[in-house]
Amino acid sequence: MSLTEMTIPDFQTIIDDFSFLDDWEERYKYIIDLGGQLAPLSDEELTDTNKVRGCASQVWLTFDDVDGGILKFRGESDAHIVKGLIALLIALYDGQTKADAARIDPKAELAKLDLQDHITPQRSNGLVSMIERIRAQTSA
Repeated sequence: MSLTEMTIPDFQTIIDDFSFLDDWEERYKYIIDLGGQLAPLSDEELTDTNKVRGCASQVWLTFDDVDGGILKFRGESDAHIVKGLIALLIALYDGQTKADAARIDPKAELAKLDLQDHITPQRSNGLVSMIERIRAQTSA
């Protein structure tokens, strides 16, 4: 079991937790806390190959080969809120078969958190870039 499996709640739990938070300041803190639970990538993983283009912050995603076509990935960013967004994507996609992950509608799922109205356009564009990188991996 990886560190992310032990610490990042599933996506439905995150949705439920959001419903108990009264304002966006608390929700931002929650997202940042989720990101703080991610295991850091090693220096060897912080490569140009793993870097996600289109993000205002530095973002790296690594994908692990797992038998059975299960999507496993980890991520890192130099921005706390972006690490939290990576954690949200891990909660949404990690552990899914590639086929199931390819059927996820990330826009609809993330809309359940009302993120689109509460993150900057640059963060939103970066989130789209991360999703595109994950989706490319599910079709590989």
